[in-house]
Amino acid sequence: MERGIDLTQVGQRLLVAPEVELNAVRLLPPVQDPGKIICVGLNYADHAAETGLPAASYPTFFGRFASSLTGHGQPIVKPAGSDQLDFEGELAVVIGRPGRNIAPSDALLHVAGYSIFNDASVRDIQFRTSQWMLGKNFDDTGAFGPWLVTPSSLPTGAKGLRLRTLLNGEVMQESNTDLMVHGVAELIAMASEAMTLTPGDIIVTGTPCGVGFSRKPPVFMQLGDRCEVEIEQIGQLQNVIR
Repeated sequence: MERGIDLTQVGQRLLVAPEVELNAVRLLPPVQDPGKIICVGLNYADHAAETGLPAASYPTFFGRFASSLTGHGQPIVKPAGSDQLDFEGELAVVIGRPGRNIAPSDALLHVAGYSIFNDASVRDIQFRTSQWMLGKNFDDTGAFGPWLVTPSSLPTGAKGLRLRTLLNGEVMQESNTDLMVHGVAELIAMASEAMTLTPGDIIVTGTPCGVGFSRKPPVFMQLGDRCEVEIEQIGQLQNVIR
């Protein structure tokens, strides 16, 4: 990746560094200051259906800011004025090579790695208007981590991976990345039609059905709740609601 980081040198240092217990460290988001966080809405047909909307032939893109991020093991902060903090388990893609107007056939060459994202959303704010920005950008609501997994460690395009979201141990969402309407390569190509993608940019690829606001009765995250998002071969992102 660019921005002065030589991943080969980092890896060489890690090989000779002393081992540290994982629970003895604080894991920050894998990318600390992303230039862009590009989120995708309604990218699973079953999630579109539960919201009463059709799966679109063109994805809904929207943005998050870096100030909304929180890491694995760190709290997701529930806004004081809302009781509608919802969970959204998603696959995250981190860009490692810059590009504009990237062809779908070349798009996966631009991926540095994959991670997990909980696109926690403040629904009563999000749905006040047709613009989702405020409801998606409360501080410390976008959980991201726990680490970055290289493309060579996963199936091509991170396809065929089971995704689950659990709230206090109960499965809320269970799906597979094969069920995305638009795959990773297609999303990269589409986003790059509008903007230059740069190393460290994150594409959050959408959530499947089972979100809290579509349940009857609705289920939202409350203070003290524990939310976990699991993606096969990547790991588990854990956060407590504070």
